[in-house]
Amino acid sequence: MRGLYSLVIRLALPISLYYLIWRGLRQSEYFARWSERFALYRGEGLRECLWIHAVSVGEVNAAAPLLQALRERYPEQALLVTTTTPTGSARVRALWGDSVRHVYLPYDLPGAVRNFLAHFQPRLALVMETEIWPNLFAELQRRDVPVIIANARLSERSLKGYRPIAPLVRLTMATIDCVAAQSAADAERYRKLGARAASVQVTGNLKYDLPLPEGIVEQARRWRKEWGDRPVWIAASTHPEEEVVVMEAHRAVLAANPRALLLWAPRHPERFAAVAAACARGGFRVAARGEDTLPAPDTEVFVIDTLGELMAFYAASDVAFVGGSLQEVGGHNVLEPAALGVPALVGPHTFNFQDITELLIGTGAVQRVGDAASLSKKIGQLLRHPDERERRGDAGRLRIAAERGALARTLDLIDGFLAVERGAA
Repeated sequence: MRGLYSLVIRLALPISLYYLIWRGLRQSEYFARWSERFALYRGEGLRECLWIHAVSVGEVNAAAPLLQALRERYPEQALLVTTTTPTGSARVRALWGDSVRHVYLPYDLPGAVRNFLAHFQPRLALVMETEIWPNLFAELQRRDVPVIIANARLSERSLKGYRPIAPLVRLTMATIDCVAAQSAADAERYRKLGARAASVQVTGNLKYDLPLPEGIVEQARRWRKEWGDRPVWIAASTHPEEEVVVMEAHRAVLAANPRALLLWAPRHPERFAAVAAACARGGFRVAARGEDTLPAPDTEVFVIDTLGELMAFYAASDVAFVGGSLQEVGGHNVLEPAALGVPALVGPHTFNFQDITELLIGTGAVQRVGDAASLSKKIGQLLRHPDERERRGDAGRLRIAAERGALARTLDLIDGFLAVERGAA
């Protein structure tokens, strides 16, 4: 079965290369480091490292408290972090620089997988959230390397998506030593997918343990003082089909309060320039962070075209809209604004973060909207009523504090596997 899968992967290579070229035309970083995607390396590898795989920026951010804790607990241990996207790679470098080794995860071809594992020789594989690679996991099992899916989540939609290849997925799930699930619902879906019942544990969501960057609130206060006494809302992680909605909503917000400022962070870097241009064509006064600037007193839309600063701009906002939720993408992480006490709005499509979103909706920290009219109405209401903003923001912050603990539980699991591995050695 894996042989057939490997054949399909090989036949699909031209499509994969075309995809890299297509993405490279929009984001030039995709043209770089192709050798890593085939596990062709220069220089020395690593021996007995701890390996964390995090697909892109969201997973890297989720892994951040775990990786930091591992650095402190195992200071002598080499650490390898893999991603699949340039934005994920940039986030790894921004967080840890050269203190960790970073490469792209290779394609799931048998030869590439063997080269990768021979070069880096991990003691333990920590795969973040929802990554299932048949050849990689089979080779890890053959080499007696424990595999933990950490912070594991699986939506009902994703579970249904695996049905056409259910036998291969069940075979792959049997190679996984531990599924550390975010919730009981995620755990049950992983069991349905084929994970051994004894290997599945509910540890909670690592994102609740997200540490706030030091000094972020003070920085936000300084920014707000520079911007003047004006209402500020942020549209974060938006996708192309949501852009017109955000502009329409801000136009309505400005009609009610001409001094309002929109901070706008598109999800993908290739949309930065397009969003700024669209706002300029729409008659807004626009500035961008990439110009090493902050909003001027007359700026109406400020495009955050940099990586790694979103939390700081959340902290400087009165209200947040979290994108990927009006467009049927499945939503993005609402924990960051909630952890900062910023009330958030989302659209109807939040299946990627269903449990978290519903939990925060239950507290009032998050509210749903359906279109530009309802988005602008809710923003206007929250901007006019600071007491309501504070109440909703405090409710989210307190609920997140109550949900912390996944980091300690996940570390206990890792400690157990490493102790067994040392004993076997």
